[in-house]
This record gives sequence, structure tokens and C-alpha cells, in this order.
Amino acid sequence: MLLELCVDGFYVAPGQVHTDLFKRGMCCNYGPLGVELKKNLLEQWWSSIKRSRTQVFGISTLTTGDEKSGEGNPSLDVERLNQLLDADEFNKAQRTQRILMLLRQSTSLRTNLLQGALEQYISWLELVKRRLPFGLAETGLSFQPDGSGSRAEATYASLVWFCSPRSSSQWLDHWARLRLQWWRKFALAPSEFSSRDVQVDELQEGASRGVKIVYSFPWGQETLENLWSLGDSDLLQTHGGVRAKIQCFDGQKLVVPHVISVVSNMDRSMMAYMHNSLQLMKKHDGKQKLYRRKVLKLHPVLAPVKVALDMGRGATLEQRQVCDGLLQEFLDAGISAWPGSIDITSSVEKLNTKYDEMGVLFTMVIDENTLESGVLQVRSRDTTIRESKHISEVKGFLLRYMRAAHNM
Repeated sequence: MLLELCVDGFYVAPGQVHTDLFKRGMCCNYGPLGVELKKNLLEQWWSSIKRSRTQVFGISTLTTGDEKSGEGNPSLDVERLNQLLDADEFNKAQRTQRILMLLRQSTSLRTNLLQGALEQYISWLELVKRRLPFGLAETGLSFQPDGSGSRAEATYASLVWFCSPRSSSQWLDHWARLRLQWWRKFALAPSEFSSRDVQVDELQEGASRGVKIVYSFPWGQETLENLWSLGDSDLLQTHGGVRAKIQCFDGQKLVVPHVISVVSNMDRSMMAYMHNSLQLMKKHDGKQKLYRRKVLKLHPVLAPVKVALDMGRGATLEQRQVCDGLLQEFLDAGISAWPGSIDITSSVEKLNTKYDEMGVLFTMVIDENTLESGVLQVRSRDTTIRESKHISEVKGFLLRYMRAAHNM
């Protein structure tokens, strides 16, 4: 049901390839609402990380891996490889030589965001006067095995936290507690998000401790975020084992910092929040027949569309003009809106059903009464209650609602 709603609600592009990738927590072709949901989620992640500590700085690193560090997977020109394999003009030795050359020319794609932060570490030491703790944050793509022998890209958000060796365990606990609170903040059913300590046999290489934040899907728990206490070995290895150039002050003492890595899979996070917010509501139609209404009750901050404008069937030119003017007013104020001109053949009730499945917070109907008195009907997704508001009030109403939602 969820994957079907993702396609019908313009979150994920049609096709089993895209829904399979989405279910596995990989990037797929997203629809317009999927793009907005991911953008909102990334903005909230970034805002929470930056607000949590003053000494967190944003960075941006290349998607190609570092050959010296051994990080990254080679990206091979498959079409050129097939041409070489099919070419009759080469003997076995010549073909082998050309394939080896192609392999040497292939670029290396990064498999994580951690390595880029470790490489940039020294560049920002003067910014913090070589004093601990501080962090480097980044969002971007990295490439992971997709289970079929190939690689697929996924969007990750990463915080690499450099801290004193004596307090690294406390910092891991601190970030684990803070991050779980953040995940639950936007949840309709917070208990479906939980954390657990990683068992010794599950630890990432080089990690002394780990915590996973997971979501309980119907098919089982999936990891949304990994937190690792990595010690100093990765940082030392990245910088040639030269302790003097990577040391920082812990109080008055110079130490090699320990690394805490916090990594979130934002594609899987989208699916988690969509599943968490999907509700089946009982409702009677006009003939008193009971049916189930699907409602995507995404948190107002995450919802891709805050308001949809409707005109109903047979809209007049004047209604269209009012609708277009109001739409532009919302967009100018930074309120994401769905234009009523997209569908003017469906009834208002059918449109309400469609918008509920899309997760739209409010629907506003511009009818003949609006042209006469300036009053329109505002319907809430969560309560289905309709209120009459003057057209001059609706922008202020939405802005106040969103400010309150940000403070929830």
C-alpha cells in the first residue's frame, strides 16, 4: 500500500525499478513531492546538527574516492568494456592489456562521507584554534552495493565529531540520545523509532562501540542512522601516522582526537516517515457507505505541500485569476502550494481524497462566494474541519501555523 501511495502521490516515479530502490533505502527517480520531502528532511537534519553545538562546521567533499586512502569503488565504463570483449581485431593479450588500461582510467566513487571529513580535518584546525571538541558536517551521495553485484547511490548526512579520548564514550552517548530525540520529533508514532547498542560482532572495522537508530517496518527493523566510536586510528592513517600535525588541545594537554561518526541514510528515512505517518481513517460517503480513507499525516515541517488551491468544476476566468494571484502570494512568502489549475474536472471531495493521500496540510476552495465576499473555505487534513476565512487572512494564518509547527 505504501509504495503504491508513493507513486500515486507523486513521491516516487512509476516503475518497479524505482520502488525497489526506494524500499532498499537507495536513491531512485523521485517525483516532485519526493524531491520536496527529501529537501525538507535534509534541511531539518542540517538545522538540528548546527543548533546542537556551536562548533559544527559544514564542508563539501568530492564524490570521487581517494585512491591513496583506498576508499571508494571504481566506476567502470561498462559500454567500453563490452566493446573490448566483443572486438575481434584483438588477440587475447591485446584485449587483456586494453582492459587493464580501462581499469586504470576508471574513477573511484566514494562509499562514505567519513573519509572526506578526515582528509579535511587539518584544513580547519586553525579555525578552532586546535581546540576540542568540534565537528564537520556534510550531506551528499555515496555509493553502496545494491545486492546484485552492482552499486547504487544513496543520500547520506554525516557528522564527524572530533573529541578528547577521555570523553569519547560520553560523547557517543550524548549524540545517540540527541539523535533519537530528533528522529522522534517528527513522528506520528514515536515508539516506532528506537535505538540499540551494536553487538561486538556487528561493529564496524575500527570501532570500539556503536549505536544504531532503527525504524520498525512491517517486514522488520531497518537502520536509519549509525553512530560509531572510532578512536584515532582512521585519522592517523589518513594523515600518514604523523601525530604532531593532527594533535589538538584538550584543556592544556595536546592529544590526538578520537572520532565519533554519525551517519544517516536520508532515502530510507523518507520511507520511514512516510510509513509512520500513513493512517487509514474510517469515513462514510454521501450514501452512508463506510470506506477507509488513506491520509499521509506527515509532520507539518516535513510535508512537501502546505496548501492546495481548488476551484471545483467549471471554474470561471475570475476564479482562475484569484487562484493564480493567491498561489503567487503563497510562493512569494515561502509557502509551498499546489495549484488548482492542475485539476479542474474532479469534484472537491475527490480532490480532498487525493490531497489527503499526498499529505497536503490544508485545502482552500475558491468559489463564487469568494468572488462576491472574499471568503473561502479552508479544510484541514488532520481534522477534515472546514473553516471560513477571508482571503486577506489566509497567508498570515498559514505562516503562524508553520511557525508553531517549527516550535513543536
